Amino acid sequence: MASRGTTETSKLKQNLEEQLDRLMQQLQDLEECREELDADEYEETKRETLEQLSEFNDSLKKIMSGDMTLVDELSGMQLAIQAAISQAFKTPEVIRMFAKKQPRQLRTRLAEMDRDLMVGKLPRDLYTQQKLEILTALRKLGEKLTGDDEMFLSTNAGTALSQFERVSTDLGSGDKVFALASVDVEKAKQ
Repeated sequence: MASRGTTETSKLKQNLEEQLDRLMQQLQDLEECREELDADEYEETKRETLEQLSEFNDSLKKIMSGDMTLVDELSGMQLAIQAAISQAFKTPEVIRMFAKKQPRQLRTRLAEMDRDLMVGKLPRDLYTQQKLEILTALRKLGEKLTGDDEMFLSTNAGTALSQFERVSTDLGSGDKVFALASVDVEKAKQ
């Protein structure tokens, strides 16, 4: 297990270097193409790139301060956790809000889904899956659920969400679960 930490550290360093190179290249390309873009498009793209750089810098600070580690006492459970998360959460947007600890945005998304279901824009099965994910995320963030929400969870929760609940409770720290969830989001994007 100890050798996994070395491999992960090396991979993290490589990924960080690649991300920095990509962001710097993005800024350079933006400046080179400035004449081809209208002013609003240029400003918006530059603002987004600078925000990404700021987020990247925050992540680096967190890593350097020791707030993030690659290997800890959970390495033996890591594979089980990743399996639970990948099976429990299939919606990157929900994982992202969960990882950023945004219960208000999760509740807003749930309200939008309720509306979309009523007007026929969202199929029932997709609605059920995403509502389960959101309610599970809200519960893990310590939010109070209504009796109806609790009933919905108990009626519709499958083994994947139950496994996620059990594993994440065993972890004790949501941050570790969030980090693993974000890895699965990145894999899903590729």
